Amino acid sequence: MRKKLHKVLITGGAGFIGSEFVRLLAGRRYEIIVVDKLTYAGDLERLKTLEEKYKFYKLDICDRYGIEKIFKQERPDIVVHFAAQTHVDRSIKDAAVFIETNIKGTQNLLDAAKKYRIKKFIHISTDEVYGEIKKGKFNEDSHLQPGNPYAASKAAADLLIKSYIRTYDFPAVIVRPCNNYGPWQYPEKLVPLTIVKLLDNKQVPIYGKGVNKREWLYVADCAGGILKIMESGKPGEIYNLGSGIEKMNLNLAKKIIKILGSSEHLIKFVTDRPGHDLRYCLDSTKINKLGWKPKTSFDEGINQTVLWYKENSQWLETKIEYLRKYWRDAYRKK
Repeated sequence: MRKKLHKVLITGGAGFIGSEFVRLLAGRRYEIIVVDKLTYAGDLERLKTLEEKYKFYKLDICDRYGIEKIFKQERPDIVVHFAAQTHVDRSIKDAAVFIETNIKGTQNLLDAAKKYRIKKFIHISTDEVYGEIKKGKFNEDSHLQPGNPYAASKAAADLLIKSYIRTYDFPAVIVRPCNNYGPWQYPEKLVPLTIVKLLDNKQVPIYGKGVNKREWLYVADCAGGILKIMESGKPGEIYNLGSGIEKMNLNLAKKIIKILGSSEHLIKFVTDRPGHDLRYCLDSTKINKLGWKPKTSFDEGINQTVLWYKENSQWLETKIEYLRKYWRDAYRKK
């Protein structure tokens, strides 16, 4: 008798990291349900190679009735929750949608998952909930000190989940990845934005003096880490998901410039972002003990990423047009 497939419901599965996880899961023995609102950052093109390997629901996780209806119909065994508003700059301009989606949307999922007795709930958080650290590394017991509205909304969701774990013995796991990069990322984040600007021979905006440091993880490695946690992580626990690869923003831009054969004269320093954290860095010992480590070196990952964007200019152009309109409208409202 064949073993029953586990049914995994993935929110935000048409997003950057979520779609990478769906593609990874599709090659294994899982039944996949994707729930995504398809906002500006969501795109089913990311899943076009999967054919009939997943079932899709277009839905906002803030729709409490709709979420419960899906859980009642599908009865998933596992939930992997990626769906979120994630861009810091947007949260600084308008925090309201971040509160709605990242906190209230998460609560809707928690309540439905609790009601229908799911076996494991994997919540994808962020290293930004810890705030900045000038020296050393954050471990899973470090205090939460979010420095911007996006990070605060994710920290609030983390605390809400921890309360469900304690109050209801809810089988949740919190995952806190560092900065991701790779193919299919929407071009408002630093790596794809830099690539896009350089491909168009335009200036690359760098906040402040470019000395802010981030830890960088190739998206395929992140998806692999989340799968390891889904299959082997202990309910009730938190797992940092880092690479140990730190880069200053300025040096990252210079690296991409070198790959593309562009000029460093295209770098333009702009007014720093309000509340801009200086440095993030994670202690990932806990997940390393589960048997996970990143496979992709930074040189390999960034070269693959640049090549992908060069070869997918048509997809990129559709995203750039939306981005231009967003920033035009944003500046008009000032």
